[in-house]
Amino acid sequence: MSTENMKFWESVKKTDPKRVKAITGKQYKGNSPQPYYLVERMTEAFGMCGIGWGINIINERMERLSDTDVLHVAVVELWYKHDGKQGSISQIGQTKACYKKNDGGLMTDEDAPKKSVTDAMTKCMSYLGFAGDIFSGQWDDSKYVANLESEFKENKAPMLKPPPLTADEVKACEAAMLETIDMEALKGIFGGAYKRANTEQKEQLTASYNIRKLSLEKAA
Repeated sequence: MSTENMKFWESVKKTDPKRVKAITGKQYKGNSPQPYYLVERMTEAFGMCGIGWGINIINERMERLSDTDVLHVAVVELWYKHDGKQGSISQIGQTKACYKKNDGGLMTDEDAPKKSVTDAMTKCMSYLGFAGDIFSGQWDDSKYVANLESEFKENKAPMLKPPPLTADEVKACEAAMLETIDMEALKGIFGGAYKRANTEQKEQLTASYNIRKLSLEKAA
C-alpha cells in the first residue's frame, strides 16, 4: 500500500471522541460522527464551504414501501479541491419519511429530506478518510477508544492546519450561512470559518451568524 496515497487518509481518520454519538433507534448498534464536526474537518482540509468544497443534490425522491411506509432517497455529490485538482464523490442517503409505529399509528418525519442528504454527505466524506477509524471498525476496540481519548485530551491528534481566511471566503461564508435551513448546518459553516478568522473577521461572521440564528428560531 502506497504511503503517499494514504497520507491524507491518515491525517483525517481519527475522530474526536467528544464529537461522536451512539447510534440509537436502529436495529444495530454502533457510533456515528456528528455531521457538523465533519463539516468543520472538511473546512480545515479544503477551505471555505462553497469555494474549497461543497455538495450538490443530484436528485431526491419518495419511494412507497407499503401502504404505510414511505422512504425518502437522496443522491448527493460531494466535490472538493486538492493540490490544484477538483475531485467528486457521489453517494445515496435514505430515511423513512413515514412509517407505522408499534401502537398502530403513523409517524411522519418532516426532517427526512435533511437526514437523507446528511447521510449521503457523511458517506462521501468517509470515502476520503474522515472518521475512518469509526467506519473501519476501530471504535469497536475499547482500548483504541481509550487511547484516542487520551490523545485528543493532550491535543496530540493530527489536525490539518487551516489556511487563513480571505475576504472572498468571508463573504462566501456569510452567504452560505444565510442559505442554511437548519441550526446544524449553520453551526458547521460558522464553526469551521471562525477557527480561521482574525479578530475583525470573527466579529463580522458572528454578526451574520446571529442574524441567521434568530431567523431560524423564529421560523421554527
